[in-house]
Amino acid sequence: MDFVNKITDFKEKNDFFSSSDPVYISRSPGRLDLMGGNDDYTGGLVFESTIREATFTAAQLRSDQTIELNNNTATDAGWQGKLHVEWSEISDETSVKEFVNRSLSIRWTAYVLGNLFYLRKKYPDKVTSGIRLYIESSVPLNRGVSSSAAVEVSVMKASAAAYGIDLNGTELALACQWVENVIADSACGIMDQIAVVAGREGYILPLVCQPCLPEPLIQLPEGLQIWGIDSGVSHQVAGIEYEAARAAAFMGYKIICDWEKIPVTLDQQSEIGRYTDPEWNGYLANLSHSIFQEKYEHRLPDQMNKSQFINQHHLHTDPFTPLKDHVAYNIKANTTYAVEENYRVQLFSELSKGASLSASKRSFVLMGELMYQSHYAYSACGLGSNATDLLVRLCRTEGVERGIYGAKITGGGAGGTVAILAEKSAKPTIEKIFATYSNAGFGTPYLFEGSSDGADFYGIILC
Repeated sequence: MDFVNKITDFKEKNDFFSSSDPVYISRSPGRLDLMGGNDDYTGGLVFESTIREATFTAAQLRSDQTIELNNNTATDAGWQGKLHVEWSEISDETSVKEFVNRSLSIRWTAYVLGNLFYLRKKYPDKVTSGIRLYIESSVPLNRGVSSSAAVEVSVMKASAAAYGIDLNGTELALACQWVENVIADSACGIMDQIAVVAGREGYILPLVCQPCLPEPLIQLPEGLQIWGIDSGVSHQVAGIEYEAARAAAFMGYKIICDWEKIPVTLDQQSEIGRYTDPEWNGYLANLSHSIFQEKYEHRLPDQMNKSQFINQHHLHTDPFTPLKDHVAYNIKANTTYAVEENYRVQLFSELSKGASLSASKRSFVLMGELMYQSHYAYSACGLGSNATDLLVRLCRTEGVERGIYGAKITGGGAGGTVAILAEKSAKPTIEKIFATYSNAGFGTPYLFEGSSDGADFYGIILC
């Protein structure tokens, strides 16, 4: 309740917030990608856990047309954390994007002003005045634990509540994904947003990303815990490695559709741009693993560049990763990953369900093996990292004998955080791995331990 007490104190002192009007407070944690990683944008099943670290947002309406932002975390990071914006400056999609891209010091506002623009566009009869927003976050930036989704969801939920809009669940997650895709120009899938919206402390959220179909939460088997070790090597969803891997998967999808003469068309019903087809509904995850192995995997090219692909297949079916010259796209590896990872996650999910009812060491070992397989598949996709590889090797070395069942790179890869599945009693071993890695010289690591409730379960606190 420290944040709530801080906002109460601000109100009493008329510091940033007016003492006479209500303030709406929301909280959204970061997330650990236990399994699924890069198969959300290809319609796969993902398996997500929240973390304790979170973003808090406090929102209060103004009587004028001014948007007043105070992001304490942005200021601490060396960015411009305080600014005033008039609604007239962000009246349409183009002006919002132009504003947030004026300088790197205000680039973070894409995740805030984009939210406000979305609400005004969607609910023009309710969003008629300015607003004050105060933001603080303990979610480390660029570490593969969805710091951007934590900000988006926290800001969107608090702002919506202040304007009298009830926004939650899948609707809240999709709204925030739209902001990240369209305003922030980040080609993320839906898993980050829904995980930090619908997650629960001590539970794992399975989600079929078609586009957003949460399945019942699964309680973590008794005796197990999820840890995360941030490698200290920055990860960015907007980085070229992630974009190239994502684009390659869509290229492989289009190649297979062309081989089968399956028409691919733009989905006119989707608010977030995507292509679809009558066979797999636009999702590689709907392609059977065995059929893929039988008919397509051996025929796919290892690599293609932009001109080769466009000359032969004409259309790139991902609106958010425009193909670039001088990039060699790993078609086979990334298409294979999309199909195989969905299969691995489904196995992992069923093992988890069984283990939550009747704990079995064999199940834990198999779950860990699937995590290791997933990790090494990242490298084939061009998303590996020497730092995260070392962390995974350290986990393997300690092994099942010391309670460590599995480990894998998370989220978009190319650095960031490693998720670890281990026994609760293995904390001394986790600390040993952390210390060994700290001395390896890759970067300053950070230990994630424990989970917390998502934004919907935290709800809105009024003060």
